[in-house]
Amino acid sequence: MLPIIFVLPMIQLIILANAATFEVKNIKFSYIDNDKTSFSRALVDKFEASTYFDVLHSFPSAKMAKSAMLDGKVDVIIEIPSHFERNLLKDKKTNLSVTINAIDGAAAGVENVYINQIVQQFNQNAKVALMQTGDAMAKPQNIITIPSFWYNETLNYKTFMVPGILVLLVTMITLFLSGMNIVREKEIGTLEQINVTPIKKYQFIIGKLFPFLVLGLVLLTVGLIIAKLLFQVPMVGSILLMYGYTIIYILVILGIGLFISNFTDTQQQAMFIAWFFMVIFILMSGLFTPVESMPKWAQILTEFNPIKYFVQVMRMVMLKGADLQDIYPQVIKTLLYALIMNGLAVWSYKKVS
Repeated sequence: MLPIIFVLPMIQLIILANAATFEVKNIKFSYIDNDKTSFSRALVDKFEASTYFDVLHSFPSAKMAKSAMLDGKVDVIIEIPSHFERNLLKDKKTNLSVTINAIDGAAAGVENVYINQIVQQFNQNAKVALMQTGDAMAKPQNIITIPSFWYNETLNYKTFMVPGILVLLVTMITLFLSGMNIVREKEIGTLEQINVTPIKKYQFIIGKLFPFLVLGLVLLTVGLIIAKLLFQVPMVGSILLMYGYTIIYILVILGIGLFISNFTDTQQQAMFIAWFFMVIFILMSGLFTPVESMPKWAQILTEFNPIKYFVQVMRMVMLKGADLQDIYPQVIKTLLYALIMNGLAVWSYKKVS
C-alpha cells in the first residue's frame, strides 16, 4: 500500500499539473476570403500572428467550411465578404461573419473576445493606412463582427458539461465495481471454489462482465432522461448509435477493471489503483479542458485514453447530430481497446482447476 499511497499521487501531480489547463489556445481557425485583396490578406495575417490561433487553411465555400466544423476539424470560421476592401475605403465600415463552435460555451466566449481584439487592432492599422494614402479626414473604421454560435446558441455551460457528466457516471461506477469484483471473491474465499469447477476462463470473465454491462446501460438511460427533463440538453443524434457505442466503451472499462482486479489482493488496493487511472483519464480526456491546449506530449498520451473518445462521441452525437460515419475513428479505436483489454483480462486470470 505504501507505493500506492505515496508514489502514485506524485505521478499524478507531475502529469496533471502540466496537462490540465483552463487556457484556451491552439484554436483551429479557418477562413473564407471572398474578397482576395490586400486588406483581406492583412486581416488573415493578424490571426496568423496571434499565439492563440492555429490558422489551418481557407475554404472556397461556406458549405465546405461548415462540413469541416461538423467533423470537428475547425473551431472558428471567418467569412470575409466580397468588396471588403472597397466598402472599408468607401463607406468606412463593413461586416464580417464569424462562426464559432460553441459546444464549449466558456471556450467560445473567450474565442469571441480574442477575435474582437484582433479585429480592433486591424481597425487601427486600417485607419493609419488610409491616412497615409492622403485621406487625412478619414474616420475610424468600424468592422462589425456578427458571431453565430453553433450547437449551443445560448452558450449554456450545462449543455457542454452534462454529456461529460454522463461519461463520468457510466465510467466510475462500472470501473470501480468491476475492479473490486474478482478481488472480492478472493477475500471471501469463493474464488477457489470457482477455480475447481469446469468453467472456462472466458466463460468466467463473460459472467463477470455482463451484469455490469447491463448496469452501465441502465445508468446511461437514467442519465439521458435527467439530462433531457432537468437540463433540457438537446439530443440531436441517434439514441441507438449512442447506446451501440456505449456498449463497446463499457467493455473497455470492464476489461480494465477486471485486469486490475486480477493483480490485486484487497478491495482497497483495487479501488486505489482504479482511482489513480480514473483521475488521469478524466482530466486528460477533454472533459474540462480542451485537449488542443495541452502540451504536445500530453496530446499523444490522450490517444490511449478511452474516456476521451467517449466524451467526443457523446458530444458529437447529442449536440451535433453526428452519424456513424462521423464517429467512425472513435468506434474503431475503442473497439480495438476493448479487444485488447478483455484479452488481457482473460489471459491474466489464473484459473487453477
